[in-house]
Amino acid sequence: MKNRKISWLILLLAVGLCLAQEENKLSGDSEPATSNIPGREYPRIDKDLRATFRVEALEAKKVQLDLGKKYDMVRGDDGIWTVTTDPLVPGFHYYYLLIDGFSVSDPASESFFGVGKMSSGIEVPSKGEDFYHPKNVPHGEIRQRWYYSKVTNGWRRCFVYTPPDYDTNTSVRYPVLYLQHGGGEDERGWVTQGCVNFIMDNLIAEGKARPMIIVMDNGNARAPGEGFLASATFEKILINETIPMIDATYRTLTDRENRAMAGLSMGGLQTFNITMNNLDKFAWIGGFSGTSAGPSVEPFDARKIHNGVMADADAFNKKVHLVWLGVGTAERELFYNSVKKFNDTLRQAGINTVFFESPGTAHEWQTWRRSLYDFAPRLFKNM
Repeated sequence: MKNRKISWLILLLAVGLCLAQEENKLSGDSEPATSNIPGREYPRIDKDLRATFRVEALEAKKVQLDLGKKYDMVRGDDGIWTVTTDPLVPGFHYYYLLIDGFSVSDPASESFFGVGKMSSGIEVPSKGEDFYHPKNVPHGEIRQRWYYSKVTNGWRRCFVYTPPDYDTNTSVRYPVLYLQHGGGEDERGWVTQGCVNFIMDNLIAEGKARPMIIVMDNGNARAPGEGFLASATFEKILINETIPMIDATYRTLTDRENRAMAGLSMGGLQTFNITMNNLDKFAWIGGFSGTSAGPSVEPFDARKIHNGVMADADAFNKKVHLVWLGVGTAERELFYNSVKKFNDTLRQAGINTVFFESPGTAHEWQTWRRSLYDFAPRLFKNM
């Protein structure tokens, strides 16, 4: 009888072990993605950075996951469709569900404005990197500011990061970085996808970056009658409306020596076009996967572009304290070559630049978070 009890115990332990192994196999020692809505277990990411997705679609005939690459999901007897991806590149990625051919958001994911619409997104952790995570340090604030634009005849919104001591050191004025999003995104991008406040909080706490105000405006601008987004229209807004409004509202240092501009992709294009036309207002310039040449590798003469502001390299280098260019090593060849060619051409013309490569990342937010992490500490030094 005793041996029979032991046999049953061994059997139960074996069953329990098998169930545990099966659970580990299903989860892959995984954890819910931090981009999930609270309480949702899926999507999950395992130690090899493979993501498992689940969706309930009882009546669907075909369900796919579109994560740049399309994956066919498999239906279980309970009507739950699942799929596990290949290992993913660390960083933030937009994705969709295709249910019988219709593109929908995943109800388990938070929503993010990207590629021109609200989208699902998954945050894939980057091992050993926590510079964009919240830490136990003093935190700044993200404020939103609405203002009326006479250029567009409509209300506009920008987000403003103020450093941790802004409300306590009330006699202090701060330099300002105007930081732009990319195409298909808006002023929310750097806050929700880019983690700008945590990056800056951590840099400031470590003494690596000077406390600064960061303004993230909406680069999507159309004047009445315009049927497309126009860089010149956004330039009018930024120079004639946004900057004066920020200087009148916040404790800023208002001279060009204390004003910078940077942007990612489309925002990099806007940055170079605007700053080069207004060097009386900007002394620090950054392009994250973006240049004034756009995604092109055609030869150009650096001395002749932007109305010849770089024709005298020595004079330009004295006036502009930083020209910073960055790109991910896994970006599409056209983007990578465009940024590299732009940087090399400027250097050949005698223009001082800083060139940064983000290893293993593509045209996405981990590249641009790393870009800001390298760019911000270089600003407003020796001023």
